[in-house]
Amino acid sequence: MADNTNNTPDGKQEFTMNYSERELSCTVEKEGNILHLHIDNNINADLEIQQDGTLVQTSGPELPPSNIDFIRKHVLGHDATGSLVASPNQ
Repeated sequence: MADNTNNTPDGKQEFTMNYSERELSCTVEKEGNILHLHIDNNINADLEIQQDGTLVQTSGPELPPSNIDFIRKHVLGHDATGSLVASPNQ
């Protein structure tokens, strides 16, 4: 199994995405295998990059899988399948 956690450099990316039927600004700061997500300056969440390239949400309000897949494709360049959503307790 390939390690996809460090294929993209750490740093900050800004883009727009559809969330709750609105187009909102999104900032993602990649720090190691963690993506710190800020949507429209009022929604914050962390996504952890797994060894297989999937994302697992570890904090913040539960995001729709379609948004997580969009973020993964935009930030990491992976095709939009396989993301998981986990509560911070899991």
